[in-house]
Amino acid sequence: MDSLIQKAAIFGAAGAIGSAVANELERRGIPFRVVGRTRAKLEKAFGNFKQAEIFDADLAELRSASAAARGVDTIVYTVGLPYPSHHLHPVLMRTTVDAAIAMGVRRLVLPSSVYAYGVPRSSRVPETHPRMPETRKGQFRKEQEDIALEASKKGPIASLIVRLPDFYGPGADNSLANPVFQAALAGKTANWIGQVNQPHEFVYVPDTGPAIVDLASCAECYGEAWNFAGAGEINTMDFITRIYRAVGRSPKYRTVGRGLLKMMGWFSPLYKELPEMLYLQETPVILDDSKLRAKFPGVRKTSYDDGIAQTLDWMRKR
Repeated sequence: MDSLIQKAAIFGAAGAIGSAVANELERRGIPFRVVGRTRAKLEKAFGNFKQAEIFDADLAELRSASAAARGVDTIVYTVGLPYPSHHLHPVLMRTTVDAAIAMGVRRLVLPSSVYAYGVPRSSRVPETHPRMPETRKGQFRKEQEDIALEASKKGPIASLIVRLPDFYGPGADNSLANPVFQAALAGKTANWIGQVNQPHEFVYVPDTGPAIVDLASCAECYGEAWNFAGAGEINTMDFITRIYRAVGRSPKYRTVGRGLLKMMGWFSPLYKELPEMLYLQETPVILDDSKLRAKFPGVRKTSYDDGIAQTLDWMRKR
């Protein structure tokens, strides 16, 4: 059966989620274009992929974004931004939508985060949960999602949102969890932002590629948002303990609270942005993805123990 996607473009392909999507498109034999700012980085990551076309572009510039969108029918937008630059999320999404429409792109897929939901009002958060972010970064994410979904309502482009929890795994160097793996391998003390004895969930990065491509390949899945949760709810301290035990060490960690973060923010733009996100550790968002699992009963979710082992293997080989 022919694929719905004849050729895709991955905007922000060099990041963890973009790489996972690229791996899945390559596995399925679907041609795709990997788009990013630095050609050398793209060549290093995707130079051996048979289906990949390398394309360096500045996605903040409409002409450059349009060139990156030319000749594809589906854009998967996986551009990641550091916290101090989160205000650019809606700006870049507007440019991407304008470029996609100008080039006749038919579909737009936006992997997003839990930020737009705000403080959870239920123990499990389905797609019908209100999006009422109380943080600036959550508001920027909501605006980004709204731009994508509004384009779908007005046509001529169809869009969908895939909301993901915190992630970990190969390539996820900028995640909250991967520094814990690095500390465990080095026999050092891990730093954890916020409360440690709380429920949380993490999605294993390689699992996101198949789920995102399944959704992107499903015509009736467009025009709405979909949650893709991790392997299940897990206590953060249990997660950290499993990582250290997997390397044969007793867990060592310290928590970094609001007061210390504010002081560190005097010297670092990154740490200045962290206190407003501590609510995610105090009142965690645990996603309900029963809608996605009903649509795709075979969706893969790697267990925490297996994901931890595979992440450690990847780090040892770097």
